[in-house]
Amino acid sequence: MSWLHDVLFAPSAVQAVIIICLICATGLALGKMRLRGISLGVTFVFFIGILAGALGLQVNADVLSYAESFGLVLFVYTLGLQVGPGFMSAFRQGGTHLNLLAIGVVLLGTLMALLTGWTHMLPLQDMLGVLCGATTNTPALGAAQQTLKQLGLPASDAALSCAVTYPLGMVGVIVALILVKGWLSRHERATDAATPDEAFIASFRVCNPAVFGHTLGEISGMDESKFVVSRLWREGKVLLPTADTQLCEGDRILVITQQKQLQQLTIYFGERDNTNWNSKDVDWNALDSKLVSQRILITRPGINGRHLGSLQLRNRYGVNVSRVQRAGIQLVATPGLVLRMGDRVTVVGEAQSIKQVANELGNVVRQLEEPNMVTIFIGIVLGLLLGSIPFFVPGMSYPLRLGLAGGPIVMGIFIGAFGPRLHMVAYTTTSANLMLRSLGLSMYLACLGLDAGRDFLHTVMQPQALWWIGIGLLFTLVPVIIMAVVSVLLARKSLATTAGMLCGAMANPIALGYVNDTLPGDKASVAYATVYPLCMFLRVIIAQLIVMLWV
Repeated sequence: MSWLHDVLFAPSAVQAVIIICLICATGLALGKMRLRGISLGVTFVFFIGILAGALGLQVNADVLSYAESFGLVLFVYTLGLQVGPGFMSAFRQGGTHLNLLAIGVVLLGTLMALLTGWTHMLPLQDMLGVLCGATTNTPALGAAQQTLKQLGLPASDAALSCAVTYPLGMVGVIVALILVKGWLSRHERATDAATPDEAFIASFRVCNPAVFGHTLGEISGMDESKFVVSRLWREGKVLLPTADTQLCEGDRILVITQQKQLQQLTIYFGERDNTNWNSKDVDWNALDSKLVSQRILITRPGINGRHLGSLQLRNRYGVNVSRVQRAGIQLVATPGLVLRMGDRVTVVGEAQSIKQVANELGNVVRQLEEPNMVTIFIGIVLGLLLGSIPFFVPGMSYPLRLGLAGGPIVMGIFIGAFGPRLHMVAYTTTSANLMLRSLGLSMYLACLGLDAGRDFLHTVMQPQALWWIGIGLLFTLVPVIIMAVVSVLLARKSLATTAGMLCGAMANPIALGYVNDTLPGDKASVAYATVYPLCMFLRVIIAQLIVMLWV
């Protein structure tokens, strides 16, 4: 059995891959365990890596460095690819306010970290590690380590202090929310509403004399109101309206619009009835015998990036596209809407016409099951090139680079947001994206733990470790508590929205799970997704700026 001993313990490329895979498998298996509904998830991989390193397990240094770097790149790029489509829209209306509040969390924590460095309470490497651990942000740690290595400075201390403070960083947000939850709930005066851009279905009775005889095209051109009329009832018959359809007194129309447009459209058409068309149990095909409503999945690459109006589906097939479902959100099907792979368009028309539309758009689920690996690899290359570009900032001795963490996440966000406009197929199924992200993050955490574990036991037994824990706890609790009060009392956000924003600003999905278990609705998840991309990007950049400005 000497061959097995050599494979497992003699440093080589094969041994490194085996050890990393075993650490990932063990950590992910333990991550499924839950204690009172809370699980550490993939973070267990980090701790198993530390344990392996502390036990003296050695692996090939070159393979370890490669696996750590590639895992980080894969994780941040696929993360950017996932959040990219909603990144720009996050700044509309309530998203702007939420991101400003989340930036407050980031800046408060950064200011506290800088104060500990300026007052010589912590050296640079320890301060960076404590900040990253307290905010549970391993990509920021990766960016800081890469910058330290570029400048010829030791980076292992940052990983050690991060490893010590990371566990309390994960539970610190939950502790902070528990401390302020009761007081904030008594002072809550929320004014935030549902997602403003989501499609809302309403029906109107035409009784405004000003629109009698006018076409729907003329009315839609009066201002910037976004709406689609999918059905028209007249004298007991159901019609499929077009832009040339003239409105008559007594017509009843089914309109897909945004909730903020309802008051304006009521003024236009005259009267809105009380039918609830937004219920999930509405049987659209039972409304009439001739017209059929069907959701069609866009799977044909040639449709990706095209405007809905350019397809001329109404003129060519005699159908209406009423709304488009993307990432679980219903969008109004305006002519200028850019279509993406994976969109589900709701089409109203005759059955034979809808069949022809389905053939043109694709509607083949299996075509989406395989991720477009060309876009993924090209995006990673472009991200690494972007991360290597030096940005010379006045007053700084060294150029600023986005690095292995910043470049790929920016490129992932860019391709996710604008790839379809460039006819790049950026779509990946949720399961494929999660698998790539989990693979990358697991590899990175396993290698990071192995690297930090060699000195972990020696360090954690020192009084210095208690000092790190105490300061890290302050880095977690103080910004969260202060911005929770500001969000609820001054910005008048609901407790659920505030909690989700705080979890996103601290990059803490474990705390989000706690919030979802204790507060009703999905406001917390929506707020988390709204602020997470910007805060992740800011922390990656700030970690590098601190190193650059400090040296």
